[in-house]
Amino acid sequence: MADDPAEFVIRAAGSTDAARICAIYNHYVSGTIVSFEETPLGEREMARHVDASGLPWLVALEEGQVVGYARAAPWKTRSGYRHTVESSVYVDPTRQRRGHGRQLYKALIARLRERGVHCVIGGIALPNPASIALHEALGFEHAGVLREVGRKLGRWVDVGYWVLLL
Repeated sequence: MADDPAEFVIRAAGSTDAARICAIYNHYVSGTIVSFEETPLGEREMARHVDASGLPWLVALEEGQVVGYARAAPWKTRSGYRHTVESSVYVDPTRQRRGHGRQLYKALIARLRERGVHCVIGGIALPNPASIALHEALGFEHAGVLREVGRKLGRWVDVGYWVLLL
């Protein structure tokens, strides 16, 4: 497998990527507090998310296989929030610590900037030092913590928010 992030490709995601995106995401759904989803998503549901979002979804490919993805979603539905998005990045657990997440996030931020997005919000279930380090390395600033707003795996989970103004 490639250890150099330059050896992988980032492209727009499509519904045909849904199975691999599910495989990556559902790992975090089933066994971690990283996502507050509690039921694994099916391929059809994921394909609908990718196709209907209207905001960028990107995938990283290594040797032709999707090994990670990044996406943006509306922060809130009221029109005054239309220039703000929430971002997420997920990497196959067997491919972590190779720069894939950072490169995906940089590409996502560039596309959001091109679209005129003003504010990108990253919500992080705590503790998660790797995600905090990634966000801060990309210029996100810590905005606060909401205590015990999620419940997963039998415990209350705090969520920290990091903000990047474009």
